[in-house]
Amino acid sequence: MIDGALPYLRCPVCGGALTRPAERALRCPLGHSFDIARQGYVNLTAGRTPHSGDSVEMIEDREAFLAEGHYDFIAEALAEAAHPGDGLVVDAGTGTGRYLAGVLDAHPAARGLGIDVSKPALRRAARAHPRAAAALADLWSPLPLADASASTVLNVFAPRNGPEFRRVLRSDGLLLVVTPAADHLAELIAEFGLIKVDPDKAERVADSLGGGFAVRSTSRHHRTLRLSEAETRTLIGMTPSARHVPRDAAGTHEVTAAVDLTAYQPI
Repeated sequence: MIDGALPYLRCPVCGGALTRPAERALRCPLGHSFDIARQGYVNLTAGRTPHSGDSVEMIEDREAFLAEGHYDFIAEALAEAAHPGDGLVVDAGTGTGRYLAGVLDAHPAARGLGIDVSKPALRRAARAHPRAAAALADLWSPLPLADASASTVLNVFAPRNGPEFRRVLRSDGLLLVVTPAADHLAELIAEFGLIKVDPDKAERVADSLGGGFAVRSTSRHHRTLRLSEAETRTLIGMTPSARHVPRDAAGTHEVTAAVDLTAYQPI
């Protein structure tokens, strides 16, 4: 799985091309070496990262919730919007890799790379799809990728590094950004005090991308989810509010899931 993404990867220390001289390591011409974990992801950091990303518990909840198909409508929208051809699809903030896998399923000539800072997430993302590699890297830092190496960049509920997305994206590529709409999880926000959606979310997304992109299209996607008590708990558990809501504060619910999918093209 690493080999498919290898032509696009670069050393985070010197920017040199990477090869795999050993089963469990990548190396650049200057001798900088990066271990491939037993679970299949490669650590492409140039030192310790300032944060560790989602916890084991959050990733377990996300895996359980997504496996029930509740957010498949998001994966389907991404697969329809993407047109990667035989290029590289980079999922920036990949989590468990489910959205990347959906795009690769729909586009059999493409290859994938999921990037995240969470090791528990990457252990799953490395096995998400036969054509997907996974790498530990901080989205706030320079991405370990060559210039103009990606045909598509996915960014689903994740931090955005506009200058780096622009650098690694081909001139004819697409950046697909999924953000929560104003009424996303409104019922749970009202009952349990989950973190509210920022009313200025669209403006903040545009600001984070800088001046390197133009909006190509925007679409709204929504579903009413009918959740059991267990599913309600796992949904809360995979959100940023998980640490602040008691695990037994749940019940059966009808919940609005609503997201905006914006396609950007480089300018």
